Amino acid sequence: MIKIYHNPRCRKSREGLELLENCGQPFETIKYLEDVPTKEELQQVLGYLGLKPENLVRKNEAIWKEHYRGRLMTDDEVVEAMVKYPILIERPVIIKGNKAVIGRPKEKINEILA
Repeated sequence: MIKIYHNPRCRKSREGLELLENCGQPFETIKYLEDVPTKEELQQVLGYLGLKPENLVRKNEAIWKEHYRGRLMTDDEVVEAMVKYPILIERPVIIKGNKAVIGRPKEKINEILA
């Protein structure tokens, strides 16, 4: 089953959702600002993405700039920040099986749909 971590207020996330709606494959939408992923779920997603936690953070968000920018943080601390403030999670994230991509640009989503 394909999953998309989606923020309806984000244009890029809406574009990713539209691409999935048109792909003909079933998928689940996770509105991660409402249904916040656990630390374990985020760590699993990071494993699928093959990224360090800092690479999944939206560093231009005010919360990051105010509370975290310039701080030396462990991977666990970065994940905990994303759980506490899910707006920090880059979007959209699309997962299929044990693979995932950040759908920016939206064409990257095609990499895991095949």
